[in-house]
Amino acid sequence: MKHLYIILITVVLGSSISCKDFLDVEPTESGDSETSLQTPADAKVRMTGIMSKMAEGDYYGRNFPLYGEAKGGDLTVFSKGRGYDYLYEYNHSESSNTYSGIWSQGYNILTQINNLLENIERLESEESADDFSLYKGQALTARAIVYFDLVRLYGKSYNEDKSTYGVPNITKTLLADAQELRATVEENYQQIITDLTTAEPLLPEEKNDGNISYYANKAMQARVYLYMEEYDKALSAAEEIINSGKYTLYANNEWVGSWEKDFGNESIFELAILPSEGDLGTSSLGAYFRRNQHGGGSFLGNFLASDNFLSLLNEDPDDIRFGVMDYDETSSTRMGSCYKYSGSVERVNKDEDNSTAMNIKVIRLSEIYLIAAEAALYENKEKAATYLNEIRKRSPNLASATETNVDLDMIADERSKELFGEGHRFFDMIRWDKSITFNDELGNLNVTHRDKTIDRTFYKTLLPISINEILANPKIKDQQNPGY
Repeated sequence: MKHLYIILITVVLGSSISCKDFLDVEPTESGDSETSLQTPADAKVRMTGIMSKMAEGDYYGRNFPLYGEAKGGDLTVFSKGRGYDYLYEYNHSESSNTYSGIWSQGYNILTQINNLLENIERLESEESADDFSLYKGQALTARAIVYFDLVRLYGKSYNEDKSTYGVPNITKTLLADAQELRATVEENYQQIITDLTTAEPLLPEEKNDGNISYYANKAMQARVYLYMEEYDKALSAAEEIINSGKYTLYANNEWVGSWEKDFGNESIFELAILPSEGDLGTSSLGAYFRRNQHGGGSFLGNFLASDNFLSLLNEDPDDIRFGVMDYDETSSTRMGSCYKYSGSVERVNKDEDNSTAMNIKVIRLSEIYLIAAEAALYENKEKAATYLNEIRKRSPNLASATETNVDLDMIADERSKELFGEGHRFFDMIRWDKSITFNDELGNLNVTHRDKTIDRTFYKTLLPISINEILANPKIKDQQNPGY
């Protein structure tokens, strides 16, 4: 049976997604889905469209990294009403502030991926002379990334209760009347690992800027296995990347400048944001983290670093990561504004440089060293300290970690300092089962939707299935996350 792709997309999971969103990449979203892909060139166009969708504001271009930071305790809000402060306050319900754009965008992307994979399988079954291995590997890896992100938003941590609901696990093109239900967290992770390991041998080992390569796949494996607490596998994947020599850590005098570079030495998987395509301007990730009014009156300074984070960074006043921080609106000395995704503090002041269309560095080599340190911690503390010290050097006045003093808290602190603003902190705190304490007093905020300190038992650490999804797919109502 032939299915018209545009019809299928508009009914994925019953979601009320605008058709317009699917009409900007040819030939993926128009025409007969079984004939629009015939050659590797067609597959390349589709993968380009998929990567572009991943870089949009509803996903990695803003919303996903913002979620991981705003809820994790390293950021705070100085004034309400500037935008997305409801994330910080955990002000969610199934009918308001659902933050369901990531769900919609994620399943939009998954539909495109599944369609691409089905077409490749069709051509392979017809014994096409063309080789589609590269695009099959990229599509499978992209599918794993999307599912890993979705299950962390809607499902409990793997080490808390993997038998509870995750997200619908869809690996095929759906018919118009399909109403898919939620799989378990464990089933989601099984699919993620299956996709990653199937894709691994199909991908090129050379550094592939802007696309998914073998090492991007390996980096995702390291990250996923760490969350699953399969430490041997996480360490093996991380060490393969480190030992390959394909990527190198920046020296201390290079690190700050690296944020202005595209596809630099540490960047394993990076999504392009171009001034003419995907630039969110005053609503970009970088704009939300910089100082209020810096660059123009429309820059509102939505979020700034918390006291707890700055205390950690201030353990060494010479920490090189202060180089991407600048003073915030509270005082001329409080270095609470982050400029990672503005390129640099100086870039904002240069008329010729765009400071909001900055690439999103999804996976960097420094994270891989931190994964290796954490994965080695429980079996080989000497190795854990060695990997940690490669990143700890960015605080040049701090004593090195040793086999006798290295522990999870030390690694957690280094992850906080190194990955600040990149969307990890909340998810780390949840998987570590650590309490999150918020800096509400900085802005004298009256927060009513959560306590000052929460942990993963708080039901709003999971997003609700939105009312629009429930109305379109009534069967999923009985699978709503508890508390909503």
